[in-house]
Amino acid sequence: MAFLGNCVCLNEVDKYGAPAVNGVHKSDVESSAAANSEELRRKKRIKYLTYGVAFVVFQTIVIVIFSLTIMKVKGPKFRIPSVTVENFSVGSSNSPSFSGRFNCQFGVKNTNFGQYKYDNATVTFAYRGTTVGEAIVSKSKANMLSTKKINLSTELSLPSTTSSEWNSDLSSGILPLTATSSRLNGKVTLMFIMKKKKSTQMDCTMELVIATQSIQSIKCT
Repeated sequence: MAFLGNCVCLNEVDKYGAPAVNGVHKSDVESSAAANSEELRRKKRIKYLTYGVAFVVFQTIVIVIFSLTIMKVKGPKFRIPSVTVENFSVGSSNSPSFSGRFNCQFGVKNTNFGQYKYDNATVTFAYRGTTVGEAIVSKSKANMLSTKKINLSTELSLPSTTSSEWNSDLSSGILPLTATSSRLNGKVTLMFIMKKKKSTQMDCTMELVIATQSIQSIKCT
């Protein structure tokens, strides 16, 4: 009978599940562990998704900045920052003429992240519309984010002029001059493979002071 009683008790245990340990059934522990495991997997998925979104946003920002700065090609600037005068002589009101030598420093400013190679260009100096001299800027290159400086000398000569303002210019002691160029054509090379055509022109005004034989008020656009 005792044996039968024990069998009945075992059958009751099998029927109603594992016995409780410290008041907690084994099935409850397993359910809690499974829930915790699922929660951990969910948090990992959220973390990986967050990392993925952050990476995509970062890459997008980098591409936008790269496109707006490094890959954006801008036209160069062709200027004449300084001029010195030598052997200058000027006529009179009855003999409207002058001659001399200009020692010029030209500059090709390249603000791109790539080398700029340009062709020949001609710079023309004029007094009130009359050409008084020319300088040839030979083809060369300006490195990225730098200014190529070219030093040239040219002879200026005004044999005569019919300008009605000669006498007033002579009286003021200042001769207004202009320096304009033909189109400076070239190409900007980016990443050693991309080439984009860019060109520019010089358009400058300046004043020649007769008394000091010097140039002042150089303005370029």
